[in-house]
Amino acid sequence: MPTLGETFAHAVAAKDHDAVRAVLAPDVDFRALTPRRPWEGSTPDDVLDALFGHWFEESDEVRALLDVETGEPVEDTERVAYRLALHNDDGDFTLEQQVYYRHDGERITYLRVLCSGYRPTRRADSEDGAVTG
Repeated sequence: MPTLGETFAHAVAAKDHDAVRAVLAPDVDFRALTPRRPWEGSTPDDVLDALFGHWFEESDEVRALLDVETGEPVEDTERVAYRLALHNDDGDFTLEQQVYYRHDGERITYLRVLCSGYRPTRRADSEDGAVTG
C-alpha cells in the first residue's frame, strides 16, 4: 500500500487536483520554498493554488514521474522525494521536490516542500525509467 507521500507525488505528477485535495487535511499546515520565493497556506486550496496556479502551468506537460523515493521517518515526520520529466514551449525539463509531511493516518496535516525548479534536461532519454502505478 502506498504511503500518503507516494499518493501525493503521483497526484502531483498527474496534475490531479481532486487527488491532491483528497490527501490533504482541511487545515493543512503548508510551507514551501521554490527557487524564486517562499509559499505558505493553511488549506488544500492554498496548496492547489501554489501547485497548479503558480508552479505548474496549464501548458506544462508532465511526461513522466521518473522517481519516487521514501525514507525512514524522522520521529513523526515522513519524507517523499519525486522527480518529474516535463515539457513546455521552452523545451524539456527535470524537476525534483523533497517533501516532509505529518499525517493523522488518513490525510496530510503538515506539508513542507522544497523544489529544485525547472532544470533543462540534458539527456535525450529523459522519459526512460518512468515510475508507474
